[in-house]
Amino acid sequence: MTSVSALSSSAISSQVSTYETKLQAPITQLKAQITTDKADISAWGKVSGVISTLSQSLSSIKNVGSINSKSATTSAATVATVAADNTAAAGNYNLTNVKLAKSQEIYSSLLGSGAASLSGGQGSLVFSLDSGKSETISVGSGSLTLNGVAAAINKQAGGVQASVIGTAAGARLVLQSSGTGSSAAFTVSGTGALSQFDFNPSSSTANSNEISAQSAADASLTLNGVPIVSASNTLSSAITGVTISLVGSGNAALAVSSAPTNLSNSVQGVATSLNAAISTIAAETKYTPASSASGSASSAVSGPLLGNFSATELKNELMTSVSGLAASGVSAGAVGLSINSAGAVSFNATSFASEYAKNPTAVQNLVTDLYKTLDSITTNAIGGSGSSTSSTGTAAKNTGFISAQTASLNGIITSIQSQITQLTKQDTAQIQNLINEYTIAETKASSASITQTYLNIFSSTSSSSG
Repeated sequence: MTSVSALSSSAISSQVSTYETKLQAPITQLKAQITTDKADISAWGKVSGVISTLSQSLSSIKNVGSINSKSATTSAATVATVAADNTAAAGNYNLTNVKLAKSQEIYSSLLGSGAASLSGGQGSLVFSLDSGKSETISVGSGSLTLNGVAAAINKQAGGVQASVIGTAAGARLVLQSSGTGSSAAFTVSGTGALSQFDFNPSSSTANSNEISAQSAADASLTLNGVPIVSASNTLSSAITGVTISLVGSGNAALAVSSAPTNLSNSVQGVATSLNAAISTIAAETKYTPASSASGSASSAVSGPLLGNFSATELKNELMTSVSGLAASGVSAGAVGLSINSAGAVSFNATSFASEYAKNPTAVQNLVTDLYKTLDSITTNAIGGSGSSTSSTGTAAKNTGFISAQTASLNGIITSIQSQITQLTKQDTAQIQNLINEYTIAETKASSASITQTYLNIFSSTSSSSG
C-alpha cells in the first residue's frame, strides 16, 4: 500500500491507515482460505501416497494360483536337493542307489609349457560325440601351442571344452565333454601337430598320448523302487512339479507338502500397507478437543480433511474390506486377519497356516476376494492402468477421485489468487485517491489559513491608523 508518511497531518495519516486496514481484511480472509486449501492438498498427497503403496502391495496377491504354496525337503542334501512348484502333489519319495551322471575327461601327456610351440605343422581336431554330432576345430600355425589349441576349442563352444593345467614338470591339455551322460562321450582325431591328441578307446593306437581321467556316464537311481536313468543330474520330469538335483551318491528321502509361506508373507505385506493407509487417513481426519491436561491448556486441533466425505468414506471402505471379508465359509478372522475399532489391522501367520492346512482352496478364494475389494477401492481413489468411458462416449483415463479433489483445490487457489491480485489493485487505487483528496483538502485549508492571516494583519493595521 502507498505510504502516507509525507502527509503533514498525523490525524489524516491515521485515518488513511485505518481505511487501508479495512480494505485489507477481505484479502487476509482470502489468504487464509489459500492456506487451508494448501493444507488439504498436502493431506490428500499423504493419503495418495499410502494408497499407492497399498495398490503396489496388492500385486503380490493378484494371481493367488501362481504363488508357490508347496514346500519340498530332503533328508540328505549331500545326495539330492529338491524344489517343488504349485503343480506338485504332496507325498514322500525315496531315492536309493543314486549314482551321478558324469562327463568324459581326458588329458594329454606332459608337454613343455602352455605357451611352447607344437611341432608337426598346422592341423585340425575332429571331435566325434556318441550323440552322433561331429565338430571340427582348425588351428593355424600361429596358434600351435597348448594355450592356442584350448582357446580355439572353447571358441567353438561345442560339445567339448578345453583347459591347460601347468605343473612344475610341464603342461597338459585337458579335454572334457560339455555335458554329462553316456551320449556326451567323444573320440578325438587330429592332423598335423594335433595328431598327438588322438583318442579312441576302441583303438589300440589312437590314444598313446592321451589318458582317460573319467568316462561319460548316465545318472542312475531308483525312485520309490522304480529305476531311473538320466543323462543329467537334474531330474525335472521324474515327479510332476518337482525338480530333483543330484549332488552325490547314496540314498535320500524327499517330502513334498503344502506350505503357504509365500502366500502368507504376501498377505502380511498387504495388511501392513492397509494398516498404514487407514492410520494416515485417520490422522488427516482427526479432531483433538481442547485440553488443559498437565496444567498447560491447548486449543482444539482439526485434521485438514476433517468432515471431508470422500476421505471418511475411503477410510470406512478400507476398514470394511477386512471386517466384512468372507469366502467359501472362511472369514478374515479365521485366517488371522483382523481389525479393531480404532482401525488397526493385524495379521497372524500361525492362524493363516492352520486354516490353510484345513482348506487351502477356501483360503485362496478369500485372498482373491480381498484383492478384488482393495483393488477396486484403490483404483477408485488413485486411478489405474485402465480407462473409463466419459459421458461423450470417448475413452478417458481413470485418475481417481483424489486427483480430482486436488485439481479442484488447485483451481480454487488459482481463482482466489486472481481475486487477491484484483483487490490489491483496487485497494491501492482507492488509497491513492484518498491520499490525493486529503492532500488537496489540506492544501486548500493551508491556503485559506494564509489568507486569513493576511486579512487579520490588514485589519489590525487599519485599526491602528484610525
